Amino acid sequence: MAPMTSSPSTASWGAFAAAEPVFADTVRRRFQLYKHHVLATLRADGSPRVTGLEADFRFDELLLGMMPDSRKALDLRRDPRFAFHANPGPDAEMNDGDVRVSGRAVEITDPEFLARVIEDADPPQPFHLFRAELTEVVRVGLDGDFLVVESWRPGQPLRTARRK
Repeated sequence: MAPMTSSPSTASWGAFAAAEPVFADTVRRRFQLYKHHVLATLRADGSPRVTGLEADFRFDELLLGMMPDSRKALDLRRDPRFAFHANPGPDAEMNDGDVRVSGRAVEITDPEFLARVIEDADPPQPFHLFRAELTEVVRVGLDGDFLVVESWRPGQPLRTARRK
């Protein structure tokens, strides 16, 4: 199976994790705290649509699986831009911070890769499967009296801003 490649302005999850392993692990763990998260896509008229979705980190990819012909899948087929926000949890404390990723969703149609996913995850079938090509990863958290914003973009180092 040929490796999946990114454009110069995007990065696969694996490329992000290789560039910033500690930050990527923090972001992945934040998504794995809860099952359901919020995916934002663009409708045909350009207005936003937000829907629930699970995060699936598998084979060095952030995978986005959805039911056949769901509105979010059709949105992504038409315009692949997305934002994916981790579930903030049951209270306002957010000890692990507020995490979101954005980028482009690339539909996976490779039969060999889809067979690996089916064998490994046993998802309900049929389904659409997209891989996240990241353009930005952001984590916002608190450190005492400071708001700490960590952000990463492909080809750039991790940036941290502290605001009082």
